[in-house]
Amino acid sequence: MPLPEPLATAFAAIALAPPAVEHPPLRTVTDAHEYWDALPGMAVKNLFIKDSGKQLWLVVLPADNSVDTKLLAGVIGSKRVSFGSAHELVRVLGVQPGAVTPLAMINDTGREVRLVLHAAMLEAPAVLVHPLVNTATLILPPADLLRFLAHIGVEPEVVDLTPAFRAE
Repeated sequence: MPLPEPLATAFAAIALAPPAVEHPPLRTVTDAHEYWDALPGMAVKNLFIKDSGKQLWLVVLPADNSVDTKLLAGVIGSKRVSFGSAHELVRVLGVQPGAVTPLAMINDTGREVRLVLHAAMLEAPAVLVHPLVNTATLILPPADLLRFLAHIGVEPEVVDLTPAFRAE
């Protein structure tokens, strides 16, 4: 599967070539389970949020965990949060709803978004992320994700988000 530009260029610059699995468009975690369950690694979901101070955030956590946004705000050191709009998502991260990924930080040239990664992600053998489109999933070791983020000049905040998880 050819990677979208500029992701392909950035990956080539750091010799990153993770396996990619193509699939029909996946819009939700529920849709994704059919494809992700057979893949090695931690499936993640991405919350594009905005706080009451207008700060944009991309919070990445295990796909099957839901969060209490009131608790999440405190855990990430923010004010009250709500979900960002699709228009703002496209404008800042250059991806459509359903294709949100920490790799989209490459499109945040104005550095408007603060990236938060759940600490347990870094202990997984791999994370399953979209390559800027929701028709494929990359199997990406956390060390490679961090190497990519460093290459594009993004330093994520690594936070234990567990206190914000809802009991299922």
